[in-house]
Amino acid sequence: MDTSIIGALITGAFTVLAVVITNTYQNRRAAEEMAVKLALIKQEIETLSDRVDKHNSVIERTYKLEQRTAVLEEKAKVANHRITDLEEDE
Repeated sequence: MDTSIIGALITGAFTVLAVVITNTYQNRRAAEEMAVKLALIKQEIETLSDRVDKHNSVIERTYKLEQRTAVLEEKAKVANHRITDLEEDE
């Protein structure tokens, strides 16, 4: 074989090898970066989930307080009617 062909084949082989090594390195690096981003997203989702749980707890307590307030208001109305009835009977 001609030396120029052998030289071109060797150069081509090294070029292909360099491209494969570079691509492998970049893929690993991209995978590591993606894993870090995924971990951050998971942490943020957990934080948001905790905040939603706290919010829902406040809403539930507020609803219960509103129910109790309605019951107390109704009892106050009944008591006021009784007082009014007793005052009229005198």
